[in-house]
Amino acid sequence: MKVIDKIALVLIIIGALNWGLIALFNFDLVATLFGDMTIVSRIVYGLVGISGLWGIKLLFDD
Repeated sequence: MKVIDKIALVLIIIGALNWGLIALFNFDLVATLFGDMTIVSRIVYGLVGISGLWGIKLLFDD
């Protein structure tokens, strides 16, 4: 597995855990750590979203 694939998987897991925290406890970890829609939190959200798209590629890799 390439390094970029591992980074994408870590970000996908972070995103999934964050959504789980939002659903269960109404607690947004990214917003808590980096501020509500600050530039850093927007970058984190963007990277998680891009990683989700990269994860689609991982589904079809042999």
